Amino acid sequence: MSARDRGRLAGCTLVEQVMATVRKQIASRQTAPGVRLPSIRGLAQKMQVSKSTVVDAYDRLAAEGVILSRRGSGFYVAGHLPPFSLSDIGPRLDREVDPIWMTRQSLDAGSSLLKPGCGWLPASWMPDADIRRALRLLAREGQASLTDYSTPHGLPALRQLLSRRLADRGIEAPPHQIMLTESGTQAIDLLCRFLVEPGDTVLLDDPCYFNFHAMLRVHRVKVVSVPYTHTGPDLELFEKALTEHAPRLYITNSALHNPTGATLSPVVAHRVLKLAEQHDLLIVEDDIFADFEQEPAPRLAAFDGLDRVIHIGSFSKTLSAAVRCGFVAARQDWIEELVDLKLATSFGGGSFSAELVLALLKDGAYRKHTGGLRTRLADAMGQVSARLKSLGLTPWIEPNAGMFLWCQLPAGLDAADVARSALAEGVVLAPGNAFSLTQAASGFLRFNVAQSLVPATFSVLERAMRRAEPRQNAGIRPGHGSDAAKLDIR
Repeated sequence: MSARDRGRLAGCTLVEQVMATVRKQIASRQTAPGVRLPSIRGLAQKMQVSKSTVVDAYDRLAAEGVILSRRGSGFYVAGHLPPFSLSDIGPRLDREVDPIWMTRQSLDAGSSLLKPGCGWLPASWMPDADIRRALRLLAREGQASLTDYSTPHGLPALRQLLSRRLADRGIEAPPHQIMLTESGTQAIDLLCRFLVEPGDTVLLDDPCYFNFHAMLRVHRVKVVSVPYTHTGPDLELFEKALTEHAPRLYITNSALHNPTGATLSPVVAHRVLKLAEQHDLLIVEDDIFADFEQEPAPRLAAFDGLDRVIHIGSFSKTLSAAVRCGFVAARQDWIEELVDLKLATSFGGGSFSAELVLALLKDGAYRKHTGGLRTRLADAMGQVSARLKSLGLTPWIEPNAGMFLWCQLPAGLDAADVARSALAEGVVLAPGNAFSLTQAASGFLRFNVAQSLVPATFSVLERAMRRAEPRQNAGIRPGHGSDAAKLDIR
């Protein structure tokens, strides 16, 4: 049992701690039905408890039907596993910090709560009139786009257009190297199914988009984190992680990093790719915020030529979360395998969303909309940054574009305490540790500037900060602190 798990179970008896450890192994599928559990002596030595404690724990689990006892042979996992539970494979967090709970709160809230911690634009910022016009156009053109399945690779005309758009960012991806998906999340899920096996190691930034953590738990891989700096991952610790843990995959945002807003520099990009080549590392480059950029930043896929980098994107953040349309750009042989995997898991999806996106891209509506978004976000960034500074919060970086501000609270304040207090007044915040595998960002909050323009947000935040109990060592800036805090594995 890890030190973190021991801390979580500190109030439990030793027998209960042993039972919790066995249950977690079964819930995470580390031990399958019929598999023999460690011997009483072996588990007692591993957990540093007495043999009688393990006997008692095994007996109770057997009484519950979780495991089976076979005379003279030992204890075995029962024949039927319980339904898969994401929460059971932890780590368990306070609900105000748990990313899945935060997502539920933001989605369930509708308009009843203020959501400066959510990850999407307000509905009023989206091109409602343009979408309605495109819908009317599709309704007149015929029945196929409204009722039929999509082609296996996805709408050819949209893939052709995406190929040209990627070329503007220096990425050479002909249409046959692009596959449409229902979202960026589906793209990452398919790539995890395709590239990693349970027990493999995956590298993430610290902090990073919190759903990466949850998705990788579903795929039952080990996760290593490396701190993200103002110009990309900490190269020294990145190399250390590759040497010590031999990860199969690295998932990152290269432009407008979530949650920090930082941008990958060309020097760091070249070094990351050189290290990836030396250590046989594959990279998934999540680029869903590309259209928020004022000027295109370096892309790993552009430098790499889609050799060991897979590039993904979607239109959920810039166009509509209800129009589910994303894409994967990768080597042609991988695309063919990914198409088979997509058909096996979702039967290819529908063509309606792709037709709608294509209509908006072709008539210039999307270009005008994103141009307006960039201007509007830049104005909001300045307003929100100034207001937060007046309350004593310090932006970790002043982003070049995008919608996120990664801010440090005044010394001694814990973001989870502030979030808990703000939620009581109807404001959903995003505490830093939701984004940090090492839990080293307890002094940080992520703000969505587009969702933070309501004046009540700041008055509630100020009261929440005043009520929050000060704690020592509340936060460590990404890229600073001890190596132990910078590099973690789960």
